[in-house]
Amino acid sequence: MDGFDPVLLARWQFAFTVSFHIIFPAFTIGLASYLAVLEALWLATGRASFLSLFNYWKKIFAVTFAMGVVSGLVMSYQFGTNWSVFADKAGPVIGPLMGYEVLTAFFLEAGFLGVMLFGLNKVGRGLHFIATLMVAIGTFISAFWILSANSWMQTPDGHAINAAGQFTPVDWWAIIFNPSFPYRLVHMVIAAYLTTALVVGAVGAWHLLRDKMNEPARVMFSMAMWMLALVAPVQILAGDMHGLNTIEHQPAKIAAMEGHFETRAGAPLILFGWPDMEAEETLYEIAIPQLGSLILTHDWNGVVNGLKEWPREDRPNALIVFWSFRIMVGLGFLMLGLGLWSLWGRLRRRLYDMRLLHIAALLMGPMGFVAVLAGWVTTEAGRQPYTVYGLLRTSESAAPVAAEAVAASLLAFIIVYFAVFGAGTFYLLRLMAKTPHRDEPDNPSDAHLRSAGIVPAPALESVGELQSHPETRP
Repeated sequence: MDGFDPVLLARWQFAFTVSFHIIFPAFTIGLASYLAVLEALWLATGRASFLSLFNYWKKIFAVTFAMGVVSGLVMSYQFGTNWSVFADKAGPVIGPLMGYEVLTAFFLEAGFLGVMLFGLNKVGRGLHFIATLMVAIGTFISAFWILSANSWMQTPDGHAINAAGQFTPVDWWAIIFNPSFPYRLVHMVIAAYLTTALVVGAVGAWHLLRDKMNEPARVMFSMAMWMLALVAPVQILAGDMHGLNTIEHQPAKIAAMEGHFETRAGAPLILFGWPDMEAEETLYEIAIPQLGSLILTHDWNGVVNGLKEWPREDRPNALIVFWSFRIMVGLGFLMLGLGLWSLWGRLRRRLYDMRLLHIAALLMGPMGFVAVLAGWVTTEAGRQPYTVYGLLRTSESAAPVAAEAVAASLLAFIIVYFAVFGAGTFYLLRLMAKTPHRDEPDNPSDAHLRSAGIVPAPALESVGELQSHPETRP
């Protein structure tokens, strides 16, 4: 395959697989916490709608969790195939962090997941609630370790480099709590909560459009809108703090995000434009004078470095980073607008009667995933041309694998991923389309599966028979 760069193909493959993977943890982190809140409210109030919603969403959580585990396994194998040099050099740091995630988070989630899904009528309410909390805590711990590893690659600290060129740990506290980690953790976890709120709000809006008197739909829609109204402003503040940290430790990334090629005091905020890497300028820009410096440095006349401060070979691709950043920020403000709109409707006591609001919430349902992906592209493309920022180049991290082999595996991933995860997503949408009821069962029966348009497999039918004829149970 003359003309194909194996490193570029390996990057495409990792980007493709991680793009599928990242949407599932982003959903499960928020959904696990939502389930814990629902069960806590049910235990505190005894209100049947909370238990019904818990049973409704835990089935969706189980499918999403499984898809996230499967998609995550593939990513780890790529470290040993396409990125074996990176694994060798950064392995002494990244390996233990990934191992800690398995030991402290995945085992915790896996150990209590079965109790949460099937144990409500077997272990008692208190123990079941503890299991739900453990699953929610496990998802957070998982995010903690994964983001610590990624943040170390962005702002490496606490290491030394030995004679073989390997990064060796010197101070684990400095490695784990590296300079950008707290900001990334807060930003990502809030993003997961907002993503979940948008999905829950969209499902609630869908069912309210069909029946505005459906009580579980009202409850889920109300809770989702509260989350958007209260948390979206916090996310904007967290994003600002993250930006200040980035301009300190990764100024080239900020220059690419803002489309600045020239270093300027009192830099404008470029709203839209077309960064041209060859011409070293942003074409067709629409800008607000000095606002860029105010946002980035909190000073009207603050100095913002341009990409020309770095050699061409050390610059991230400004066109990609510029637009992915604007997609993320634009969607963030749309989330805030939706939350404020819902507050206006709530104050007028018309939250469940505003069809335009419900339609807007339905359209915004998948936008949390889009924002997460756009944020990931901004973070990772902005780190280029390095895997370990400033220390290990991407071109030096790839394994000596032929372009043909990388292309073949990439094509296989595309076919399998769209088939497997396409079917899984279709199944999730069918579950979400099923009308929630006040008497939502603890586990789905055949009738409920068929009402969602899902034909039970023979194994599920046998479970249904056991439930219908308890005397046949062993």
